[in-house]
Amino acid sequence: MWHALMWGGVSGSAVLIGALAALFVPIQKRLIGYIMAFGTGVLIGAASFELLSESAKNGGFLATGAGFLAGALVFTLLDIVIAQKGAKKRKRSHGQASDQGSGLAIFIGTVMDAIPESIMIGASLLAGKGVSLLLVIAIFISNVPEGLSGTTGLLKSGYSKKKIFLLWLTVLVTSALSAWGGYVFLGSASEAVMAAIAAFAGGGIIAMVGSTMMPEAFQEGGPVVGFMAALGLFVSLLLNEL
Repeated sequence: MWHALMWGGVSGSAVLIGALAALFVPIQKRLIGYIMAFGTGVLIGAASFELLSESAKNGGFLATGAGFLAGALVFTLLDIVIAQKGAKKRKRSHGQASDQGSGLAIFIGTVMDAIPESIMIGASLLAGKGVSLLLVIAIFISNVPEGLSGTTGLLKSGYSKKKIFLLWLTVLVTSALSAWGGYVFLGSASEAVMAAIAAFAGGGIIAMVGSTMMPEAFQEGGPVVGFMAALGLFVSLLLNEL
């Protein structure tokens, strides 16, 4: 149980690292694009190998397919809502938030990204083989540019450094508690339910990658991000085989 809490916190801590970098370290946009593209590849691999493949094998195609499409649809609908509120560029290193409402939307969008990912980190411990390092690494990498971009947007929204730090600390705690909840509350779930939940998280991750990370990585890093995404997917495959 405590391992789930710890690993959820580890993945969520990346937003704090990204926030500190945005506040104190000058980082080139191109490098952020490369990091985001690499994270895109790793996340696609994690969703495919750890979530969808295992779900289809253990819980059947019907539960997996329904969960996957539902996750993608729910994320897309929520993403549309918060994008209209100002969080459209929450994963971009030079976000353009300009008011308190859009700053809050950035925070809500980050929490929305973190919860399903962290739940599956906790659920991965239920197999008794230890945490899925592939999921932890993938989520960690994707959270770094989110902390960078979100902090930039929050600063433009007029948030103080102290308040920004407290918001990202809340994301870290939310990630840890979500992982803990995934471990505690899914322990007695049937294989079909587990498959649907895992696939739901996978659908949300793929929708998030397609709507925010991939286009923004290209804008920041240029054509080279295609290779970086492929490299990320290769690393994901390598981790899955270890």
